Amino acid sequence: MGHETMLDLAKSTLITALMICAPALLVGMCVGLLVSFFQTITSLQEQTLTIVPKMLAVLTTIVLLMPWILGTLREYAATLFSNLAAFGMSG
Repeated sequence: MGHETMLDLAKSTLITALMICAPALLVGMCVGLLVSFFQTITSLQEQTLTIVPKMLAVLTTIVLLMPWILGTLREYAATLFSNLAAFGMSG
């Protein structure tokens, strides 16, 4: 496998992983900021108040986006397997 082919494969893998993870991470960050703002206003410093809403928001995001996530992974796998012969012959 040539260097260019390996770099293209690594680039597409990282972009796919980022696309799949970004929505859940952004929702978790936004909910964390909102909970922190709420805690600052009310002076509540309960640890479960920060963890539970973030976990529920991230879980809900993953469940709602599951068809899109699976479709993205299916496209990536199909592209990878269709180019498998080219990857093997270039080395």
